[in-house]
Amino acid sequence: MAYPFQMGLQDATSPIMEELLHFHDHTLMIVFLISSLVLYIISTMLTTKLTHTNTMDAQEVETVWTILPAIILVLIALPSLRILYMMDEINNPLLTVKTMGHQWYWSYEYTDYEDLNFDSYMIPTQELKPGELRLLEVDNRAVLPMEMTIRMLISSEDVLHSWAVPSLGLKTDAIPGRLNQTTLMAMRPGLYYGQCSEICGSNHSFMPIVLELVPLSYFEKWSASML
Repeated sequence: MAYPFQMGLQDATSPIMEELLHFHDHTLMIVFLISSLVLYIISTMLTTKLTHTNTMDAQEVETVWTILPAIILVLIALPSLRILYMMDEINNPLLTVKTMGHQWYWSYEYTDYEDLNFDSYMIPTQELKPGELRLLEVDNRAVLPMEMTIRMLISSEDVLHSWAVPSLGLKTDAIPGRLNQTTLMAMRPGLYYGQCSEICGSNHSFMPIVLELVPLSYFEKWSASML
């Protein structure tokens, strides 16, 4: 969960989000080094009294500033493609959950269980209990088992939505007439909040997502009580 004045990303809960955090730090360091070098060169050129008439005509300098950016782009592209393929790969999911976007709430259907489906509406501000988060709490949380590969099937029944949970590294568009899929696996229990990140209408900011990741034994008891 993000906290006020947070500068960085949320703490990673899934292996994919850990890889995204490492890639973010890797890319940010490259940007920082390039910015520092350019700032140093500009400040040096503005303050020095020394001149060299052949600097702008040197073939060696042109070779360096052509090859070096190409190498930097490769160093960014390779880990980026690796993470991209990791996010699209789904190997033997142990549970499948279908998520449908509506104006303006989410509905969840546990396709591996009979008649286990429910809607998830945001709790109005005036009905919040002490300790609950405004504009993020829902009446029915999506309970999922931790340390298991879970496939999420995401679609919409009206307009474009986007199912996003930052701490899990998930963001998948919900498109009418199209079934998108993504995978998640949480390494620790807890509550994980998200929101629709697509401008889907006037109440776009009022359709939150709450995932409750629990041990398998607790999930089995919850699913039995819901049937």
